[in-house]
Amino acid sequence: MTELHLWLRHEIRTTERRTPIVPSDARRLVESGVTLTVEESPQRVFPIEAYEDAGCRVAKAGSWVSAPPDAVVVGLKELPDGPPELAHRHVFFGHAYKRQPGAAALLHRFIAGGGALLDIEYLVHDDGRRLAAFGYWAGYLGAALAVLHHRGSLKGPLRPTSKEELDAELASEEGEMRALVIGALGRSGRGARVALGVAGVEPTSWDLAETRELDRPALLAHELMVNTVLTTRPIPPFLTDKDLDEPGRRLRTLCDVTCDVGSPLNVLPIYDTTTDWTHPARRIRERPALDLIAIDNLPSLLPLEASVDFSASLLPQLLEFGVGGPWGRCLDRFHEACRALEAEEAGVAEEAEKTEHVEKTEHVEKTEHVEKTEHVEKAAEGESRDV
Repeated sequence: MTELHLWLRHEIRTTERRTPIVPSDARRLVESGVTLTVEESPQRVFPIEAYEDAGCRVAKAGSWVSAPPDAVVVGLKELPDGPPELAHRHVFFGHAYKRQPGAAALLHRFIAGGGALLDIEYLVHDDGRRLAAFGYWAGYLGAALAVLHHRGSLKGPLRPTSKEELDAELASEEGEMRALVIGALGRSGRGARVALGVAGVEPTSWDLAETRELDRPALLAHELMVNTVLTTRPIPPFLTDKDLDEPGRRLRTLCDVTCDVGSPLNVLPIYDTTTDWTHPARRIRERPALDLIAIDNLPSLLPLEASVDFSASLLPQLLEFGVGGPWGRCLDRFHEACRALEAEEAGVAEEAEKTEHVEKTEHVEKTEHVEKTEHVEKAAEGESRDV
């Protein structure tokens, strides 16, 4: 552990105020012998002085590109577009293993630079259970925003807030509402149910048992739906375009907490673009009306609470950072994804070569046929002249 150097990077997304390591946990890492460098960040929920007080080194935002080769760069959301080669080990949510937009380009950057992606989504126990996640707060905020929008009180642009302020707004209005949470027993689902409870709504709760054979008419009979299911294997979608066009559909507000847009495993393949803090909801059907909320960094709206919870779950894993166990599984998953990408691209290239070869062969055969035909015609013409 004494040789571990963690480098906490600045998040380039201006609305990202969370941090994977809070100052109190940074102090514990430093006291355990970890070297922790923290980049300055104007929007991070904790000031840089709090990290300095914890014994951390301070660096300028974006300076991880020139960090020592053995440093492990820690973040949350996407990296900047450069540099084209990534030489470090990076810990963050990469979203690169299910053919999401930009996934191949990101993996190629790691392959080119010799670095590695240790995707937090795949930091799991040996039973597959995730060890560090923002799921509870994602579900909580997704349901909260859905309720506020359904009541007509959600206004953009959104801004970070506190749980106390958000709960007061949720509890300020009462009224009947038929709400459905899918994935109700998971982290996100629990958060969604709690937020709905604060708003005075008792939701219908579906999980594996209810989604094996989906009752679509029952789903469409709800006014508000929160999806928290992120799958790693193909399953039938929960909603299709055909469902949305049902004239009897009562569903008016849909929040997709997972935002698995672009993935072939997306259980809601009814939209292709997420929403954001400036425009949190978007109408995707007019008659009957249906509005979508699909914000991919929901927990950043409660950056303090979300960061404290997440850091507490990540800390034990960082204290045990190494080549085996959960981190070993992370690294194995990265190498597996790289091999699959290279194999797929090699297959595409081979198929392209075969196609090109066939086209060339057909062209040669066609040319030979034309030349042979012309030769025969010329010979026939000569014979007719002789006659």
